[in-house]
Amino acid sequence: MNGKYIEENIFKIFMIVSTVIILSTLFLILLTVVVKGLPAMNISMILKTPKGGYYLGKEGGVLNAIIGSLLLASGSTIVAFIISLPVSIFINVYTKKSSRLADVIRLFLDILWGIPSIVYGAFGFTLMIFFRLKGSLLAGIITVSLLIIPIMTRAMDEVIRMVPDSIIEASYSLGANRFETAFKIVTKQTLPGLLTAVLIAFGRAIGDAASVMFTAGFSDFIPYSLFKPAATLPLAIFFQLGSPFPEVQRRAYASAFILTIIVLIISIISRNLANKYNKHIIK
Repeated sequence: MNGKYIEENIFKIFMIVSTVIILSTLFLILLTVVVKGLPAMNISMILKTPKGGYYLGKEGGVLNAIIGSLLLASGSTIVAFIISLPVSIFINVYTKKSSRLADVIRLFLDILWGIPSIVYGAFGFTLMIFFRLKGSLLAGIITVSLLIIPIMTRAMDEVIRMVPDSIIEASYSLGANRFETAFKIVTKQTLPGLLTAVLIAFGRAIGDAASVMFTAGFSDFIPYSLFKPAATLPLAIFFQLGSPFPEVQRRAYASAFILTIIVLIISIISRNLANKYNKHIIK
């Protein structure tokens, strides 16, 4: 048998094995969450806040953590989007895609992406001390925004880099300036990819615990102000699993089930929006 066919078959086996491992891991995670979470699920988990003695097995739910997670993830995603989109456009439209400045910016973003979230939490805690802020929804939003900005920016950057130079040059030839080209041509051409980048950042924001542990605080009440502590589902899961009571531990898996469903819903909405706006792409 020809050597190149042997090499191709070997890599084909590796690809199949890798795919099986990834799908199996996903299946086992979902199976664990569903099997252990569904028995503890009830309407109170979703519609009620923790009552006195909740972490001792008493009544209540995680409505505070659900709303807190959505507020924190949404706020930080909006802040990150406001910063990430202009940076991505600057790298690819206002400078050459392969310029030294663009490469340096990408390098810094990659370094920031690789920093553990607990470091962002420590940095956010330092900012809180400097500005004399207490653990609050605002402090959590600021910290998580710093965490997901490099993720969203690099994702958007890779999407915008795929826009053919001929489209940008055609826009210039028709009299459009850089601003018009960036926000009327490039963003429409990459809209599905930009939505995916936002989803990736939102998923990281809503699922992170380390960065908000010292910044967002934790409260059994729904945050009605940016300056109030906000519970999140990841922290609720962490505290519930640390309880010595089996009933509370089972609720942790129910909380994980709720978090999984939220991410699934956001993913479906994002995919539908991406398909809807796919018509703007020039193929």
